[in-house]
Parts: sequence; structure tokens; C-alpha cells
Amino acid sequence: MVALPWPPPPSISPPPPPSPPAATSHMEVTQALADALRSCGARRALSGARALHGRLVAVGLASTVFLQNTLLHAYLSCGALSDARRLLLMDITHPNVVTHNVMLNGYVKLGRLSDAEDLFDRMPVRDVASWNTLMSGYFQSRQQFAALEIFVSMLRSDDSPPNAFTFGCAMKSCGALGWRGLALQLLGMVQKFESQYDSEVAASLVDMFVRCGDVDLASRLFVRVANPTIFCRNSMLVGYAKTYGVDHALEFFDNMPERDVISWNMMVSALAQSGRVREALDMVVEMHGKGVRLDSTTYTSSLTACARLSSLVWGKQLHAQAIRNLPRIDAYVASALVELYAKCDCFKEAKGVFGSLRDRNNVAWTVLIAGFLQYGRFTESIELFNQMRAELMTLDQFALATLVSGCCNRMDLSLGRQLHSLCIKSGQIKAVVVSNSLISMYAKCGNLQSAESVFKFMDERDIVSWTSMITVYSQVGNTIKAREFFDDMPMRNVITWNAMLGAYIQHGAEEDGLKMYSAILSEKDVRPDWVTYVTLFRGCADIGAKKLGDQIINHTVKIGLNLDTSVANAVITMYSKCGRISEARKVFDFLQGKDLVSWNAMITGYSQHGMGKQAMEIFDDMLKAGVKPDYISYVAVLSSCSHSGLVQEGKSYFDMMKRIHNISPGLEHYSCMVDLLGRAGLLSEAKNLIDEMPMEPTAEVWGALLSACKIHGNNELAEFAAKHLFELDSPDSGSYMLMAKIYADAGKSDDSAQVRKLMRDKGIKKNPGYSWMEVDNKVHVFKADDVSHPQVLAIRKKLDELMEKIALLGYVRTESPRSEIHHSEKLAVAFGIMSLPAWMPVHIMKNLRICSDCHTVIKLISSVTGREFVIRDAVRFHHFKGGSCSCGDYW
Repeated sequence: MVALPWPPPPSISPPPPPSPPAATSHMEVTQALADALRSCGARRALSGARALHGRLVAVGLASTVFLQNTLLHAYLSCGALSDARRLLLMDITHPNVVTHNVMLNGYVKLGRLSDAEDLFDRMPVRDVASWNTLMSGYFQSRQQFAALEIFVSMLRSDDSPPNAFTFGCAMKSCGALGWRGLALQLLGMVQKFESQYDSEVAASLVDMFVRCGDVDLASRLFVRVANPTIFCRNSMLVGYAKTYGVDHALEFFDNMPERDVISWNMMVSALAQSGRVREALDMVVEMHGKGVRLDSTTYTSSLTACARLSSLVWGKQLHAQAIRNLPRIDAYVASALVELYAKCDCFKEAKGVFGSLRDRNNVAWTVLIAGFLQYGRFTESIELFNQMRAELMTLDQFALATLVSGCCNRMDLSLGRQLHSLCIKSGQIKAVVVSNSLISMYAKCGNLQSAESVFKFMDERDIVSWTSMITVYSQVGNTIKAREFFDDMPMRNVITWNAMLGAYIQHGAEEDGLKMYSAILSEKDVRPDWVTYVTLFRGCADIGAKKLGDQIINHTVKIGLNLDTSVANAVITMYSKCGRISEARKVFDFLQGKDLVSWNAMITGYSQHGMGKQAMEIFDDMLKAGVKPDYISYVAVLSSCSHSGLVQEGKSYFDMMKRIHNISPGLEHYSCMVDLLGRAGLLSEAKNLIDEMPMEPTAEVWGALLSACKIHGNNELAEFAAKHLFELDSPDSGSYMLMAKIYADAGKSDDSAQVRKLMRDKGIKKNPGYSWMEVDNKVHVFKADDVSHPQVLAIRKKLDELMEKIALLGYVRTESPRSEIHHSEKLAVAFGIMSLPAWMPVHIMKNLRICSDCHTVIKLISSVTGREFVIRDAVRFHHFKGGSCSCGDYW
């Protein structure tokens, strides 16, 4: 009979696991020892594992491979890597594939991937578990590309065929990278190996295509799954929310046969991210009412929603619940609490949350530093960072990246350079996220050379690195250099394409931007998202390309993005800027999930069209809906009052902004009020308001006063405004030309000439006026006295005919050395009449304000032709019809 193991000496601590029961066979003793070793591993009882190792030696079982493998696993579970290595190298003389797999798994769990790969390469025999372990290790460490490389190597080897776990890991890696092309190949492989019928593989397939942005294919695969798991349903829920909008996701959610806390959390997050914050909080209440236990993710999402609403009362209630219901406040909930309290100006409470954390690790420090940075408390952030270093916390890449981002927001190049040195000294400069933050910091501070230098010396670059360089040169208008980086990228995603598209649109290269969109559609692995379409609609709005805008709207309908709130907001703005205010209102009324941007877009649209009453109605409806107006809301409504001459209403809103909503008036608000008062002839009030401004008046403010003085003939105050305006050295020629005209009209030709001389001395040139319009999907541009248009002779002939007709109505043509006969908008009007059917309104865009002569002429032309003309100048819209203009000659 084999002797039973004896108890360890009493000096060994902690106490050993219970002795195995009495056994009469070798097999039973072996099993008892194995169970005891597994118990030590599960409890991480290293002393017990070492004691049992001694027993194995004493009873002569130390060479049993099964027990050696179990002991190896126990050591690794206890984190005793040196014991495990010693056992493998010195005691296990005949390791098998299980032995190596145990060691491989231990390396992976301890984060020793280089050791794992070295062992893997030396293994004489591998099985599917060997490949899966290494592949899973790379995926868990977020090295998805390396995981896929292991997968490809496995397919090329003859060790063993892949199983369901293999495909699942490969698909998760592919989904994380968003590579749709590879996803399609993986789908083919799964079908080849007949693994698509496995429920876990089917769920991974659906999740992969959702993450790759192909929700249509994911949906087709989903309906073929006989009994989809809750994970599979949750993946589709995410896909529907991202691609088709939150309403579609809600419908799917309501029809789910079962839901878990993840399902609820996804809907709470989707509602909050789409701006429907109150609905998100209502869903949290419903979730609690139905007995679903709220977890850390629920509290994080709901607290973030409270922060967006600045609802301190709601937030404190959730904070109390989190303390009561969660085992502990983790870094994610703490982050949301810090954001909430910081946004509500409760920084004492934010620090209190941090102080109550049991584990004040790097994540917790970084969260608090980021929270203070986000809301402008830069000094406190630096103090916290220094305190973190004083407590000998390891400087991690995220803390440094966060602080560098703070320097970026403050444009503090000096401190940014110091942090750059610290990044190099600590070795964190090699972290991609740190280098990316440095690139952004140098770019925002205007040091493009240093930004490119950081990029050049990066050992590893990700898509963010390349996209940052595109953005760097886009910000300074160098689209050629930005395109060079774009073309050199080894791989691109939709964010990169959007960055390049935005660069073109932002800097007036709309035609190149639209070509970029066509290129996106031809890419197999890239699908346009809501950012793509918001950018495109902005470009269409800038050039007034209403037909092209309609075509792009059709694209959004096909892929389900037309219901996205941000896309709908962009459509409202585009329709407004293209002169189609009624269609903008239809989109606004149809939109279910209106956010603050939606309301602001509609108010701004009515303001641009001089429809002050309608703008005020929308503003009042917004207040009734419980939406709190912001800085931009008041700019829009005050501008509408200015364009419509609604003086008392404008004064009321200006007072409401300060008294009720605690919004300090900014330069834009003062500019609107000066314009409103000045146009109404209240020049003294406008002057007094400027004197009371808490900040220095800008060129826009003085320009508004100067324009009002021109309208009401107050030359003395005009000279006062012009003096301050010229002292600001504004490069805009409009104010100089306006003052020169004021002097000329007053008979002061010498003073007028002096203003023009001042312009020449300062190198200020008159902005050339031009107009443009879209006909037959082509944009036609017109300049005064320009002969480059191919139909210029016919256009001028048509214009002469029109001028003769309106002369019969009493119009007297003014002749001067700088005749206004062939101003660009007049040429565009003549071309529109020639080119467009009589029932179609003629839409024209102009870069400068329309002059009084052109305004009069176009009113008369609308009378003699019976045509409607919609002209957008630099400030507002003019709708000409039947001899009158929508502005009521008030512009």
C-alpha cells in the first residue's frame, strides 16, 4: 500500500488545505492530491501549494506528469512565476503538450506575452488549445492585429484545425479593428468549417459585423440564428442604435423576449448619447421598478446624463443609491460623479468622491485630474498631478496624456514642453496615446514643426496618429499637406476619411470634398457615418447646392441615418441656408428626438430669413418643452429681432438671458443689440450699451454702430465709430468702404479719399463681390464686369432688356465711373431667368451684402417678370416676389 502524505510542520503558514481523505488506491491518492492542489490555486494559497509539493516528493509522486501539471497550474494561479519556471525546467523531465499549455496560459494571464510567444515557438507539439491561448492573450491585451497574425499562422500550420473558440477570438479581434473585408473572409471560413451552426460562433458573427458597421448583413445573419443568445440580441441592439437611430433600437428592445442588465444599460446609454437625456433617466427609473439590479455601468451612464442636464438633485440621489447598492464605487462611477460635481461647480464634492475611493490607483487619479481639466480648473489639476507624483504613483500614459491635453486646451506651450520632457524621462513617450496628445498640443499651439517631429519619431503609429496630422495641417488651411499624410496612411477608417473630407469643406474646397465622398462610397471596408453626412450637408449649405443636398439626403434614407438627430440638424441648417425655410421646418417638426442644437438651428434659420416672429415662436416653444437655452440660442433669437426690427422683444430677451438663465452676454449678443438699437434709430442707446460692455468692443460691434449711422445719417457718431474701428486694425474692407461712402455722400471727398489712402497704406483691399447659383447640377459663378462666363454676351443682353423694362416703372439707371449695372447679383438674376423654367424660384448666393441699387432693381424685375428670386447675402436672405422683398427694405 502507498503511504499517505503526512501533515506539514506546524511552522508553515498559512494553514495547509485539508488533508485528502484516506484512500486505498494509487488513483485515489493521486486524485486527492490533485484536488488539494487545485484548491490551493483557487485560493492563491502559495504556502499550501509548496507544502503539497513537498508531500509529492516525500511519497514518490513528484514525477507523475498529471500531478506535475496540476502543481504547475497551482503555482501560476498563485502568481509564483519563479516556482513554476523552476518546476518546469528542473523537475518535469518529460513535459507533454498539456504541460506547455498550462505554462503558456500562466504567462498569458500574468501579462508575459513575450515569454508566452518564446515558449510557444519552442513547443515540440501544439494543439488547438496552444494556438487559442496565445491568440486570446494578444486579444485580451488589446493587440488585435497580433491576435489575427496568430490566427493566420494557425491556418497555415498542420497542427490542428480551428474550433469555435478560435473563430470567436478571431472575429472579436476583427470587430475591434473594424475590418469589414476581413470579416467577410472570416464568414466564408466559418461556413467552410461548418461552424456557423454553433450558437456562440453565430453570436460572434453578428457582433463582428455590427462592430464593422455592416448592420444590414448582421441583421440578415441574426434572423438565421435559431435561438439567439442574449449576447447576440444585445449586439443587434447596439447596431440598430448606432446605424438606424435610437427609435429603431427601442422597438427592437421592446420586442426582446428577455433582457439582462446589459440590454437596459445599452438603451440608457443610447438615449443619453442621442441627446434624449430625460428619457434615459426615465428608463433607469423603469429599470429599477422592474427589479433589474443597477450595476456600475448603469450608474455611470445615468450620472453622465445628469451631468449633461446639470441636474445636481438627480445626481445626488443616484450617488446615494450607488453607495447603498454597489459593493464599492469603482473608477468609472467615480469618473461620472467627478464630471457631475465639476459641471455643477461642486469641486469639494468631487474631491470627496476621490478621497472615499479605497483603491486610489492610477485610474482614479487620472479621472480626477481629467474632471478638473474638463471644467477649466487647470491649476488644481496640476496640483493633483504633483500630489500623485509625491505619493510615488507610477506615471502612466493616460495621466500624462490627460495633462498634455489640458495644456492643449490652454495653449500653454511652455508647460507642454516640460511635460514632453517628463514623458521622455519616464519612458512613456513610446505610448501611442501620449505621442498623439503631444501632436495635438503642439498643433493647437501653432508649432507644426514640433508636431511633425513627434510623429516622425513614433515607433508605432495608429489611425489616430495619422488622423491627427491630417487635422494639424487642415487647421492651418494646408489641405495639400493634409492630403499627403492621408495618401501615405497604411490603413484608413471612416474617421480618417471624415477628417480629410472636413478639411476640404472647411476651407472652401467643396468640389474636392464631394469627390472625397464619392471615393468613400467606393471603399469596401468603409461606411459613411453621421459625421460624414453632417460634414457634407455643411458643404452643401455653404455653396447653396440644394439639388446635391437632396441626393445626399436620399443616401441617408437608404442606410437609415436620416433619423439621426445630428444628421437631421444638419439638414435643417442646409435647407435654411439654401433658402428653403419651409422644408427646414418640415424636417424640424418631423424630428422626434430634438436636442438643443435642433432648436437653435431652426431659430437661426428663421433669423437668417428675417422671420423674427417665427423665430420667437420657436424660442418660446423650446422653453415650454423644458429645454434650457444656451449662449447660441440667445445669439439666434437676438439676431432675429435685429433683422426684423423687434426692439422691445430684443430688449426683453437680452434681460431674460441675464436674469433668468444666468448667461453672461458675450460679444455676439452685444453686437446683435447694437445692431438692433442702431437700425431702429436709437443710436444713443446703442452707444451707451457699448460704453457699458464689460469687455473691449470688437470690430463687429463698432461695425454695427457704423452701419446704423450710415442708415440714419449721423456722420459725427459714424466718425467716432470708424475711429475705434480703424484702431483695431481689422483686415475687413467693408467698414472702410462704408466710411468712405459716408464721407462721399456728405460731400467730403477729401475725407473719403483719405480713408481709401488709409486702406492702401494698411494693405487692405476691397473684397471682390461675386455671386453663384446652381443650374443643371453645376455651380455658376459671376463677378462684376467679368467676361469669363461662356454665355456672358447673352446674359448681358438679357440684363439690358430687363433694365429697359423696369425703366418703364420709373427706375433711373445711375451712371458713374464704377457703374453698378453689371453687379454680380444682377448678372446671376439674368442668367437664372434664361436658364430656369418660369415656375422655379431663382436661388442666388452672394459673398457680400446686397447693395441698395441691386435690391431695388431685383424688386422691380420680380414685378415685371412675375418670377420669384431668393438671394442669400453675407448676412441674411431676401425673398423677392411681386415687386417687394421679405425684408421690408429693412436690412
